Amino acid sequence: MILFPAIDLKDGRCVRLVKGDLAAETVFNDNPADQAQAWERDGFAWIHLVDLNGAVEGRAVNGAAVSAILDAVTVPVQLGGGIRDRAGIERWLEAGVARVILGTVALTDPDLVREACRAHPERIAVGIDARGGKVATDGWLKTSDTDAVDLARAFEDAGVAAIIYTDIDRDGALSGVNVEATAALAEAISTPVIASGGVASLDDLRALKTVAGSGIMGVISGRALYDGRIDPASALALLEG
Repeated sequence: MILFPAIDLKDGRCVRLVKGDLAAETVFNDNPADQAQAWERDGFAWIHLVDLNGAVEGRAVNGAAVSAILDAVTVPVQLGGGIRDRAGIERWLEAGVARVILGTVALTDPDLVREACRAHPERIAVGIDARGGKVATDGWLKTSDTDAVDLARAFEDAGVAAIIYTDIDRDGALSGVNVEATAALAEAISTPVIASGGVASLDDLRALKTVAGSGIMGVISGRALYDGRIDPASALALLEG
């Protein structure tokens, strides 16, 4: 199972929010590229990036920070947040992003997701962010009537590299990962699932690892890594062992 350290970008800085609230931010590093290099030194095989401003505005806002990270590290990077058209997808893939994450457009423009998957096999992920089991969009400012599982099933034949499933009510809250909901989603589809939201300790990673057979191939962690609740070496040893 892959552990993805998260770098959430807001106003050019590396931050963490609580349940997606842009007003409830903690700044962990003013230099996101330095943070990315630190994660690489710690031995992480991937880095997970989100342009938080971009997710709200529907366009790339923290592009300079993303580019600096791409220049600073050699490990693959996956990026989401505000990527909502073919030009944006192409721009970041050409810039060196290994995998683009499409969230809002997965609900509003599923054909774009399918076209991108055909054009770029294994380089397109779908981000499904759920509040109470329902898909949220536009930087989590809107909540739809669509079930997360139904949206994931809609892309079963599209060639999506992974579904990144975030439980918004737990994101950044250190309240424990929603193992049950994540495993249920993974069991309902054949696409690999990456868990996100609420990871607070090694116990959360152990719990996810016990249900990895359901189709969970990775987990994203942010705040718990930043504040030392999870030691990178211990976490990597646990998930790789």
